[in-house]
Amino acid sequence: MSCDLCPRHCSADRQNGERGYCGESAEVMAGRAALYAWEEPCISGSRGSGAVFFSGCPLHCVYCQNYRISGGRDCGVSVSTRGLADAFLSLQKKGANNINLVTATQFVPQVVAAGREAVREGLSIPFVYNTSSYETVGTLQQLSGLVTCYLPDFKYVSSETARAYSNAPDYPVTAFKAITQMVKQAGPCEFFGEEEAKTCGVEPGILKKGVIVRHLLLPGHVREACQAVKLLYDAFGDDIYFSLMNQYTPISGLALPQELRRRVTKREYERFLDYVLDLGVTRAFFQEGPTQKESFIPDWNGEGLTASPSCD
Repeated sequence: MSCDLCPRHCSADRQNGERGYCGESAEVMAGRAALYAWEEPCISGSRGSGAVFFSGCPLHCVYCQNYRISGGRDCGVSVSTRGLADAFLSLQKKGANNINLVTATQFVPQVVAAGREAVREGLSIPFVYNTSSYETVGTLQQLSGLVTCYLPDFKYVSSETARAYSNAPDYPVTAFKAITQMVKQAGPCEFFGEEEAKTCGVEPGILKKGVIVRHLLLPGHVREACQAVKLLYDAFGDDIYFSLMNQYTPISGLALPQELRRRVTKREYERFLDYVLDLGVTRAFFQEGPTQKESFIPDWNGEGLTASPSCD
């Protein structure tokens, strides 16, 4: 069967072991399933988000901080549908505020099956789909009824930038269509109140449904960052929240273009935030404090999963 889960439409026969552009076959690989404290406050809360980091990626950005797992080189562990459902349920028992599916595009059918199995067995916390937004509408529709929260990136508005950094000149148009579909499925943002939070086993104030769009400011790209926020704010207004990030970190060992070999300056981030506030955006998360560190990158050691790691 030819794979068409992502916009690459690489047509790989992943069911029979062939690897797609994402680097993966149909065998679900994941690097970690554990509580994660570094998401937005309404995702992590004080107890943490139940983040499941999947191996492979349809995009392969040149600056990816998770390149060791996203590169599709068998980093992580092989996980069955039953094993994935067990991981979801275990994270709920540990106090996770949600199940955070990180870069799951290439495994959406298996993830949906595992998620529905876990819900039948008592999972009550929401699912968060954490994505680059390089998605097809058809794949997102498979998530309807299971995923209520979306945490998409909107990386570029320039086809040239998207081509240079992600080999995806169609990214701006494709990602905009994907986010439009996410808003259609999830609706405006809603957060858990006190009583409902107790019933579902989450903290009050955690995202219940809706879309929070992330934009990672890249060095030298303040103008494009401003254009990205304006495009989305003009389209969706206060139906979405923004998460405006300054955490870009040039990872040692990556072959980065010259302009990406430095961090974002304080002045660049301030210019970006000033523009966003002047635009009238009020529903946004900003970053403060030391965020530009490789130490924030998790270990892909198979934590929370049942199989043995295939790389360290």
